[in-house]
Amino acid sequence: MSRVLALHLGLVALLLAMHFVLPAYHHGNLARVMVLACYAIGFNILFGYTGLLSLGHALFFAAGMYGMGLAITQLGAAPAPALLAGLIAGLVVAGITGALALRTVGVAFMIVTLMFAQAGYLTILYFGDITHGDEGFVIQPAQRVLWGLDLSDPSWRYLAAWALFSACLIASLALVRHPFGRTLTAIRENEERARLLGYDVALRKWVAVVISGGISALSGAAYGLLFGYAGASFASVQYSIFPLLWVLLGGAGTVLGPFIGTLFMFYLIDLTSGITTAYMLLAGVVLVLLTLFAPQGLVGEVRRRGWGWLP
Repeated sequence: MSRVLALHLGLVALLLAMHFVLPAYHHGNLARVMVLACYAIGFNILFGYTGLLSLGHALFFAAGMYGMGLAITQLGAAPAPALLAGLIAGLVVAGITGALALRTVGVAFMIVTLMFAQAGYLTILYFGDITHGDEGFVIQPAQRVLWGLDLSDPSWRYLAAWALFSACLIASLALVRHPFGRTLTAIRENEERARLLGYDVALRKWVAVVISGGISALSGAAYGLLFGYAGASFASVQYSIFPLLWVLLGGAGTVLGPFIGTLFMFYLIDLTSGITTAYMLLAGVVLVLLTLFAPQGLVGEVRRRGWGWLP
């Protein structure tokens, strides 16, 4: 346990140290990656540890983003209550959609979550007078001052992203090492056996959806606040597919996988887009090769090839 904790705290310390040495471009990129990695962490709890593949997680991400953004722009809320509003919005949406979607299993669950997300996306477009539809809306720098800290400033924005990521990473580690997290893994491996052992599988799966949706919503709220924008594109199918790719690349069912996968894919697209306009083709080739030669993801392969103690 000590080396597991040391590894994760070491990553947290390294990311803090990077704040002082990175050039401006990569400094901003890493702040964005850390916030999006929190979204991937939320997705990983449901997919990687519970074994439920959701294709509608953009609904939770957008619920947090719009819950926060509308609280600021429409109600004049301060950033802290606005972040709380985004988190509550995500938890409520996750609780309701989870209760309905979990009435299905397998492919049906995937389709139902996808349809819920599409309904959320269309709702944002329908109420365009408030949400500004595809155009979205900007959250002004003056509205992004949290406890006296100007989050539009790159330095404070990075530190806020680091604090959020650190909290999500350590919370994720604590969850998967907790008996509840081990129960989720048991459900993933053999749901029927977990039920025969006396566990309330339905309740635990619903709680997993709520936790996953809450973390995803908090990530969406933080993304909107730190980068000053909320738009309907964040509720689209693309943003439901992204966390799946990040988790698969990094390693589903690993604590560090979501961050490694998000970082890898972010810079893969960034680098290939500087080479050609057909950058998605190059990125696709790399992703296919990784899928073929590292089917368990980057961290998953490291765990399989020698570091079996990685959670």
